[in-house]
Amino acid sequence: EEYHALMGRDGITPETAKAAVRRSNTLIGALMVRLGDADALLCGLVGRFDHHLEHVRHVIGLKEGTPGFATVNALMLDQHTLFIADTYINEEPTAEQLAGIAQLAAEEVQRFGLPPKVAFLSHSNYGSSTRPSARKMRAARDLFKEAAPHIECDGELHGDAALSESVRKKSLIETTLEGAANVLICPNLDAANILFNVLKTTGSHGTTIGPILLGAAASAHVLTPSSTVRRVVNMTALAAANAAAAKTAKTS
Repeated sequence: EEYHALMGRDGITPETAKAAVRRSNTLIGALMVRLGDADALLCGLVGRFDHHLEHVRHVIGLKEGTPGFATVNALMLDQHTLFIADTYINEEPTAEQLAGIAQLAAEEVQRFGLPPKVAFLSHSNYGSSTRPSARKMRAARDLFKEAAPHIECDGELHGDAALSESVRKKSLIETTLEGAANVLICPNLDAANILFNVLKTTGSHGTTIGPILLGAAASAHVLTPSSTVRRVVNMTALAAANAAAAKTAKTS
């Protein structure tokens, strides 16, 4: 009944709603979170990411004031802990969307107890290219800086410049980022997903967290079929912590 009430005006009849709930554990879990029978949802180990995300979108929905969903993946490297976005959802985000994704990612990094340092990555380094993607990343940095002036950021810049202040200062002395960035905002989904998977294989020794779903109205995360047992355990802890923090925020 709850699912039909949500989707009845989108062509879902009562019988169709019953059938959908019977065959989808993700839909059941999302409804449990919505009705308060569960605190968090983890799904996605079987099937397509987009299919699971649609259930989260329709049943749990977006957090108030959030323009859309995004994802960030964390990697524990020998010299850096990096958060890469958007790895799974927004295919060709606009500058405005990228600035919003960066804000959501920075908030998530703060929940890890780390100060976010945001880099907007590009093939261009501080205006070395005037191609549309370079201009987009430059605009995203400006929008983010305006919306979150208290968070360190810089861009558009190369990947090595994002992780090395000395490399940055060879191009721009007055960089607005100290030390190494830990939040890497990529120009599109392909770039973010490729970067994450290459680093996961070559540098993280299998220690990753995510995908962390950003923007949902409750603690819900869509994993992938390649997730290891360790990653599922990590995400379970994260989902529980986020749910507890949300409850505390509501009661305070």
